[in-house]
Amino acid sequence: MLTLILYIVTVGIWGSVWIAIKLQQGDIAAEVSIIYRFLLAGSVLFPLLVLSRRLQALSFQDHLLCMIQGVCLFGLNFYCFYLSTTYISSGLASVVFSIATVMNMLNNRLWFGILPTRQMLTGAIIGLCGISMLFWPELQYDAQQDTISGILLCLAGTWLFSSGNMISVHHQKKGLRPPTTNAWSILYGTLILTLLALIQDSQFNMSTDPVYLWSLIYLAIPGTLIGFTAYLMLVGRTGADKAAYSTVMFPAIALGISTIFENYEWNEINITGFCLVIMGNLVIFYKRTSVSIK
Repeated sequence: MLTLILYIVTVGIWGSVWIAIKLQQGDIAAEVSIIYRFLLAGSVLFPLLVLSRRLQALSFQDHLLCMIQGVCLFGLNFYCFYLSTTYISSGLASVVFSIATVMNMLNNRLWFGILPTRQMLTGAIIGLCGISMLFWPELQYDAQQDTISGILLCLAGTWLFSSGNMISVHHQKKGLRPPTTNAWSILYGTLILTLLALIQDSQFNMSTDPVYLWSLIYLAIPGTLIGFTAYLMLVGRTGADKAAYSTVMFPAIALGISTIFENYEWNEINITGFCLVIMGNLVIFYKRTSVSIK
């Protein structure tokens, strides 16, 4: 039951953050918006952990890994995603991000020697086919430079995200809980992004636009504190490859939001795609097996 709750929370929150990221586009530089987001998240998370006495002690090696995790999960990956939405739609960005399932399977093999099961591969393939059908109109772009740049940025961000998952698996095997490692990783990721912003001579101005401010709060508290904690707890309980299947569901949530607020029109193709996403989701979680591809 806890695994199901974590899965629903992760999909619900992260499926809705894409439109919030899109709303961050404007006069504020992408790296500065991300810094504001994680400064706000960290200023809430650290005091909560200290006051509740849940901030675990870390070794020097743990801090080094948190620094790397910060770059992967709370730094350069978001920089790639924010920049990508200036070239392609948020829906297409979420489609590209859904291949985190594939990247996690590959990284599990490279980092831990874990082979993906037939069940996981089958579920991921069905789900990805469904996602492709859901966003088929958006995938009809000509091979223009902007589109290629956006897709490459999304791929880079997704690989960094997957690498951060592997570090979280290592942390949790040592008994380190996600709230503690997230807190330190957010701190290190924010410091590195601040250094990047200073090198680029970015302006640390603040928008007074209510849309920007509310999207910033949503990205910082639900999108970061709740979403990342739920997701990384899911990683610890089910493994990175199974947890990452939630990323295949994100575009379906984004599509639902688009239907309500952007008048997305349904047809036979995208309805079939949505059904395939649900089917793939059921395949990967139903009757978990341990048979691996040899």
